Amino acid sequence: MDPTDIPPVLVTGATGRIGRHVVDRLLDAGVPVRALTHRSAAATTLPPNVDVFTGDLTVPESLEPALKGAGAVFLVWTAPPRTAAAVVERLAAHVRRVVFLSSPHRTPHPFFQQPNPMAELHADIERLIAATAMERTIIRPGMLASNALAWWAPAIRAGEVVRWPYGAAETAPVDDRDVAAVAALTLYGEGHTGGDYVLTGPQSLTQAAQVEVIGDALGRRIAFEEMTLDEFRSLSRGAAPSSVVDMLLAAWNAAVGQPGYATTTVADLLGTAPRTLRQWAADHAAEFTKAV
Repeated sequence: MDPTDIPPVLVTGATGRIGRHVVDRLLDAGVPVRALTHRSAAATTLPPNVDVFTGDLTVPESLEPALKGAGAVFLVWTAPPRTAAAVVERLAAHVRRVVFLSSPHRTPHPFFQQPNPMAELHADIERLIAATAMERTIIRPGMLASNALAWWAPAIRAGEVVRWPYGAAETAPVDDRDVAAVAALTLYGEGHTGGDYVLTGPQSLTQAAQVEVIGDALGRRIAFEEMTLDEFRSLSRGAAPSSVVDMLLAAWNAAVGQPGYATTTVADLLGTAPRTLRQWAADHAAEFTKAV
């Protein structure tokens, strides 16, 4: 693929967990990349052949320099909803294609059907995108394997018991890199216009079993204990909005007693099996063993 023949792709959230991998996958495919960052200092983590633009989704006009001449946008919404309509309007004025990182709020599984303010925002943005003439693809990752870094890594690094609510709740964690690979493919590949892809890992595991798998990858046993709901709310105070905490608890409660929702979409699109949680944990072992 000759980069001189391809309009650049603008990646929002380019230094985030998924966006950073999207950048790498696009570069590997020979696609020119522009990265939108909220702070210019964050650009130091990006490859030198990425064109970096500073912009803010809450200030739609700040996106203009990054959008001029771009062919597609990977949209990750990390801002309040009030500027969504203006941002989508600007995207539609400049680019042919948008790939939106959404959530599986349309998936008929109890885990994804609990009241969720983020899902409502995603649905609103999807409607805005659908009203434009842009080619669009919606990417809907389920539970991300990398959530374990925020949730369980501190206790694991400290050699403590992992305490968490609803240990029996099952999900099928998906590797960020697999989500990014699908996103990148739909940004430059053909045949994905109108695609609506729910992405999961290959295996449904209880949360307690997920901790055990991480321990196996690290070569040691990690004990798991059930945490009460009140304890979880207290632990989360100040770290997450109460609406998000309530959503998580309701989703895990609804997932108890049935397999987590799993799709074959990653394999179907990429032609390779999705990474297992054990593979993900082995590749991130250092983040569970070193102080951060």
